[in-house]
Amino acid sequence: MDLYPPEVESCDNSDGNHHTINSLVTAAAAASSSTSPSTTSGTPSRYENQKRRDWNTFGQYLKNHRPPLSLSRCSGAHVLEFLRYLDQFGKTKVHTPICPFYGHPNPPAPCPCPLRQAWGSLDALIGRLRAAYEENGWPPETNPFGARAVRLYLREVRDLQSKARGISYEKKKRKRGPTQEHQQLPNFSTFQALPLPPGDHI
Repeated sequence: MDLYPPEVESCDNSDGNHHTINSLVTAAAAASSSTSPSTTSGTPSRYENQKRRDWNTFGQYLKNHRPPLSLSRCSGAHVLEFLRYLDQFGKTKVHTPICPFYGHPNPPAPCPCPLRQAWGSLDALIGRLRAAYEENGWPPETNPFGARAVRLYLREVRDLQSKARGISYEKKKRKRGPTQEHQQLPNFSTFQALPLPPGDHI
């Protein structure tokens, strides 16, 4: 799911300042192409391209922040601010408790409830940014995307959207056969983070 809109008019940060960020995604895309390796053994994967785009977009967000922020001073609180900022571009209907469709997975009619970023999209985004942070040479112990506040926020969003949309995000447990003694662990190799191509750090 595309988290970033093609055109953005303005961004309102906590200090109330407005500034145009039409260049945020455009600059991120330009930075992504400019930092692509000149010689590669193959075409970068979709995950790799998305991770690079997320990383560059977050860097542009920090630069456009008022006051501007450096990555070294970025904390979990700034990551939460970024996630809440993205909510205005969400496409997932999240019903409020007073909505007659609260808890209904398939509402029969439209309602005025707000659109938000889906929990799955935010969770995947944080995973990519967390990996990109460390792959760009930053130490894991200072990784703002792995902060406890970010994990708690994602859990809160998951629970809220699960109730509001009437869906469950819990993974279904695999049933054990009558003669099966040991359950084989799933293969997580496809979820391993791919290295970013060499480029300038933010």
